[in-house]
Amino acid sequence: MASAAAAGAPPGPAAPRSRKSVTGTRRTVAALFLLPALVLLGALVVYPIGYSLVRSFYNASGDGFAGFDNYTTLFTDDSIRTALKNNVIWVVFAPTVSTALGLVFAVLTERVRWGTAFKLVVFMPMAISMLAAGIIFRLVYDQDPDKGVANAVWVGVHDTFAQSSAFPKAHPGRESPLVAEDGGFVTKAAVHAGQPVGLPLVGVAPDQLPDGVRKAAAARAEPGKVTGTTWQDFTRGKGVGKLGAPDPSEVGYAGMRIEAVKDGKVVASAEAAGDGTFTLPASADGARLRLPASNFKEPYNGVDWLGPALVTPAIIGAYVWMWAGFAMVLIAAGLAGVPRELLEAARVDGATEWQVFRKVTVPLLAPVLAVVVVTLMINVLKVFDLVFIIAPGSSQDDANVLALELYRKGFAESQPGIASAISVFLLLLVIPVMAFNIRRLRREVRR
Repeated sequence: MASAAAAGAPPGPAAPRSRKSVTGTRRTVAALFLLPALVLLGALVVYPIGYSLVRSFYNASGDGFAGFDNYTTLFTDDSIRTALKNNVIWVVFAPTVSTALGLVFAVLTERVRWGTAFKLVVFMPMAISMLAAGIIFRLVYDQDPDKGVANAVWVGVHDTFAQSSAFPKAHPGRESPLVAEDGGFVTKAAVHAGQPVGLPLVGVAPDQLPDGVRKAAAARAEPGKVTGTTWQDFTRGKGVGKLGAPDPSEVGYAGMRIEAVKDGKVVASAEAAGDGTFTLPASADGARLRLPASNFKEPYNGVDWLGPALVTPAIIGAYVWMWAGFAMVLIAAGLAGVPRELLEAARVDGATEWQVFRKVTVPLLAPVLAVVVVTLMINVLKVFDLVFIIAPGSSQDDANVLALELYRKGFAESQPGIASAISVFLLLLVIPVMAFNIRRLRREVRR
């Protein structure tokens, strides 16, 4: 009976069994293996974040509670507001341009035989540190065309269509008949036919005189015409040479343009020969002679890439040079997974290559493009190296970004409270972007 009762009784609760991980490892053992990583994570990530958060509510010395004053400074301090504005420019343009170039490179190199070599060249800047890239582009953007590659190219293109003057430093000397006017020079008195005119100048280095110059010659009088000479009225040595008259060692200003002006209008013009002599027709009689400003145009030295107006776009250009290869590699990997039959079906249906790219390729690559853009957005929010190295001291305030301002406030200006507030603010900016990226990656894994 006991056995029957025992047989008919409901079974008791099963003894608890220790749960194991998927790999069969006990949780305690797994926790012990994870402990070093957790300790490092806490010491290098969690503790600094927590300390920065607490420190952001204290004053510069750290012994007085400042409340939200440091956070208020983020939106009232001019340098921080400039940094915030520049960060917005960075977030909008740098990831967009890098991703667009990466997409173009990935699509175009897919069809060429040397596509792999091209991808290697485009990706190579990723192997260079930000420090090295900053030094490279500091030289690339140098104002001197003899040093800066960007200005060397720009000046070469400019000078192909608009040559600068050979006499940029020329000016009247002592007892000169010329006076300054509108960037050029004009004679003090009117000139007359049959009376040679001297237009002496000084200030051009001998090694910078144009080709074709010859020894200056005194102009000969010609009936009914205005003649004259323009030359470098300078002879090396004290008391050597005659002022206001060409000497044997002095050279003419070949190519100098001379205009005859009456009542504000140019009635005649001429160009000086190699010996500096020129001849004007009878219409120049009674006019004043003018050497126009075009004769003294300064050489074109290119664009001030690192000036206040262009320094931020210039640095963004350096960033794009580095990160376009990163975008290209990720997009090319996504492009390799695009079903070729869909592209061929679109072409068979009569779609052009541009329509295939815009309506088939880009939509299919949308998840990859989103990951690339978001990753680069996180990266540019903390950009520091390029701005610090490329921007010269005179333009660093105009190129300022939040990460650089954090460094300046914390170390150069000894305001750790404001620096901590900037770091917390940067963290708050990065968190939504990171959350978006994580959600998208999890969604892709579920698929």
